[in-house]
Amino acid sequence: MASSTAGSTGWLKGRVKAVTSGDCLVIMALTSSKPGPPPEKTITLSSLMAPKLARRGGIDEPFAWESREYLRKLCIGKEVTFKVDYTVSSIGRDFGSVFLGDKNVAMLVVSQGWAKVREQPNQPKQGQQKIEASPFIAELLQLEEQAKTQGLGRWSKIPGAAEESIRNLPPSAIGDPSKLDAMSLLNANKGKPMEAIVEQVRDGSTVRVYLLPEFQFVQVFVAGIQAPSVGRRPIPETVPEAEMTSDKTNEDVSAEPRAPLTSAQRIAASTVSTTETVADPFALEAKYFTEIRVLNRDVRIVLEGVDKFSNLIGSVYYPDGDSAKDLALELVEHGYAKYVEWSANMMEEEPKKRLKTAELEAKKSKLKIWTNYVPPATNSKPIHNQNFTGKVVEVVSGDCVIVADDSIPYGSPLAERRVNLSSIRCPKMGNPRKEEKPAAYAREAKEFLRTRLIGRQVNVQMEYSRKVSPADGATVANGPTDSRIMDFGSVFLATPSKAEGDDAATPASSASQQAGVNVAELVVARGFGSVIRHRDFEERSSYYDALLSAEARATAGKKGMHSSKEPPVMHITDLTMASAKKARDFLPFLHRSRRIPAVVEYVLSGHRFKLLVPKETCSIAFSFSGVRCPGRDEPYSNEAIALMRRRIMQRDVEIEVETVDRTGTFLGSLWESRTNMAIALVEAGLAKYTSFAGSDRIPDAHLLEQAEKNAKNKKLKIWENYVEGEEVPNGKPTDTKQKEVLKVVVTEVLEGGKFYVQTIGDQKISSIQQQLASLNLQEAPLIGAFNPKKGDVVLAQFSADNSWNRAMIVNAPRGPVESAKDNFEVFYIDYGNQEFVPYSQLRPLDSSVSATPGLAQLCSLAYLKVPTLTQDHGEEAAEFLSEYTLSKEFSATIEERDLTGGKVKGQGTGPVLLVTLVAANEEISINAAMLQEGLATLEKKKKFDTKDRKAALDNLEKFQEEAQTNRRGKWQYGHCDSEEEEIVPPVKKGT
Repeated sequence: MASSTAGSTGWLKGRVKAVTSGDCLVIMALTSSKPGPPPEKTITLSSLMAPKLARRGGIDEPFAWESREYLRKLCIGKEVTFKVDYTVSSIGRDFGSVFLGDKNVAMLVVSQGWAKVREQPNQPKQGQQKIEASPFIAELLQLEEQAKTQGLGRWSKIPGAAEESIRNLPPSAIGDPSKLDAMSLLNANKGKPMEAIVEQVRDGSTVRVYLLPEFQFVQVFVAGIQAPSVGRRPIPETVPEAEMTSDKTNEDVSAEPRAPLTSAQRIAASTVSTTETVADPFALEAKYFTEIRVLNRDVRIVLEGVDKFSNLIGSVYYPDGDSAKDLALELVEHGYAKYVEWSANMMEEEPKKRLKTAELEAKKSKLKIWTNYVPPATNSKPIHNQNFTGKVVEVVSGDCVIVADDSIPYGSPLAERRVNLSSIRCPKMGNPRKEEKPAAYAREAKEFLRTRLIGRQVNVQMEYSRKVSPADGATVANGPTDSRIMDFGSVFLATPSKAEGDDAATPASSASQQAGVNVAELVVARGFGSVIRHRDFEERSSYYDALLSAEARATAGKKGMHSSKEPPVMHITDLTMASAKKARDFLPFLHRSRRIPAVVEYVLSGHRFKLLVPKETCSIAFSFSGVRCPGRDEPYSNEAIALMRRRIMQRDVEIEVETVDRTGTFLGSLWESRTNMAIALVEAGLAKYTSFAGSDRIPDAHLLEQAEKNAKNKKLKIWENYVEGEEVPNGKPTDTKQKEVLKVVVTEVLEGGKFYVQTIGDQKISSIQQQLASLNLQEAPLIGAFNPKKGDVVLAQFSADNSWNRAMIVNAPRGPVESAKDNFEVFYIDYGNQEFVPYSQLRPLDSSVSATPGLAQLCSLAYLKVPTLTQDHGEEAAEFLSEYTLSKEFSATIEERDLTGGKVKGQGTGPVLLVTLVAANEEISINAAMLQEGLATLEKKKKFDTKDRKAALDNLEKFQEEAQTNRRGKWQYGHCDSEEEEIVPPVKKGT
């Protein structure tokens, strides 16, 4: 085999750009002396004839695809040495020898049987041009004979192999793309990686590919980007050939004609307009960028969508070593394409963000198409003469604090001002409601500021403001109407400690020395934040150089974010977002110690807070036990919140947990610096103390009573109009008469506020259970021997736990029983549930057991109208009632008895007890809780209501008003009752 290092000046070097068939390659120069893409040349292997691929409307020759694939995989993207052996001017084609390293490519192809050697006549006929041949013709003929003998490639001796090698091409692959159903193809493959081979690159962001294995020939627009247009011109049958580089001198070779178009090229050409347009700047470079990465390469296509013209939009991934690269991202990063919103909207959020970021960096670097890019006008404006002093109330994050301005009256909503630290950015805290977790070092940055700033006096120098979008916080020059303004400034500790002074080691200016230690500099110096690299035209911190120096020190010291170590991980269980059951499961852990250290994360209302309990690594909702502040929008509500924010917001406190309520809120007492904050709140006249069953467990209960008495005597705040007299307890029955109270357990919940209960301690229950346990349950009765009828009380096996219970037949099949699978609808008279059971799970019951009345009593919540399942919020009401009552014990006060239901005939029938349900350790009844959540409405008052009924309705009305005020449940859109108010006629005075 001849060496590729022959000394002939005709040898050239290049890289294989494309393989159009089993004997034809497109080779481009390694370097070029002219700007733009390098020159290229099409070479057909001398003396070889590979099987031809299908042209328009035709089919492949046998083994044509396998032949092309062998040569493509052998040579694509690799450096080769070649020489033009001869040119056939009549067809404008160059024939040559190509070497891959020291291997002759033609010999490799022939040895594998993928091409045949063109026959050479001994003597040309008279007048016939002499046929040129490869310099290696003898070796090629010898290798061909060996391949034939071995049955390799196209010389296969396997019966039917030639026919099987012919591809069954769809219409799109042989010149008829109109029959391609783009939408169906998308629906079947959206989001799935599809194997493909790129056959043509139209421009930097448009490729034409074969989708394997069906060989659909489709055009794909790369999602999220657009490359410059290459212009339009008529596509001739032959294309002028570009120049190549010499092995020695790298000199240019004159252009020569290219081979005829392939089938794929013809299809592409048929769609091109004959109107000539000029290419955009960098269009050819962008196309070349894409070609050298994906042309004739195996790629993965992920279809993202279809536009209104049925063009396929997709992401293209090509191999790069052991990984895969995103073509769109590569084009944008190198400045060859721009981000396009309409097609990017078809993609997932993360790839969209990467494209946006890459485009921004390319713009800043003015790469390629962004060479003449002019940045938009800045949206930041300076703030003048707005310096103030105050106390830090809250640390929102490592780069944002809330300061109470000393010059504004205490308790005013305008007193608290949000200040974002100028020119720094700390890790984001995330949003638990959106399941966004804090970034690395976000908690540490916030805690660093909390321990140093909360309650401390600071000096604030406001510097600039910026308009930002509320969606993602990105700055916008001319944003939408709902964008907000963020104020930035420098915050200084008025009396820093020695350690804080050491952290800010940069020599300070005289102005900053007077103000104190720069908090932003402290954060950056500890490695908890980075300095924003502002554009030249943007406003920035007046102490920007000091911030850069602090960042350099943190980087050199590998502190915080700059450390090579893994960031600390702290897993916090947020019980405020969890179910009430999970909160109750945590109660024993909070009971282990009498007083537990905690941090107040947020003040939800004057008496309710979100606390972080570091010892148990959980966040909880916590409320003062027995103390209630005015509700939202009520007088003095804001003052109560302001007091708690000033006194305990983000402070280290101690708590003592007593219990947890139905909503998962923990109840107890809270101390800050040994001060019981509930007493401070009541003493200020901003809360009421409510005694209840179990209130004797509250520490300092007597002090709370005394504090409230003092506030009443002084007529402070909520007591300003106080008149001494009896008060109505929260939601409990107010009857002055002695009403019957039952200890019950709820066994079944129906719709419309109805439910079944069993009386606790009823001797009938244990008696019936003993009788059922003594029964000898035989095999299933013979069909016909036992025929239960509607109304009969039988023994039925409950499907949930396979237990046998007394049940009433509600519905039975017509006629006699015909099969053991005949279904009967039964009502379990001792529990209140109802289901269908097969005949095989029924047994006759002795009359001595069946005669005892059912133990399940139907009840309804007194004074309420609860929606049924078919009405709005009916399902939520049933779920709420089930969650907080099912299988739990209550005190049920019987308010009324409704006997209009008649006898028990099944679930929901029979006499009804109208009751008020109160659980142990709960301050309000279930009736009040349903009203409070907006899941029920209060019955209307009537003319002849008793005094007790009126008092009960008045007592419950405030819970309904709370739901209305907070737009909960049925009240979320305002007044929910469409019925006209009942008009009560005026009472005539007696004469």
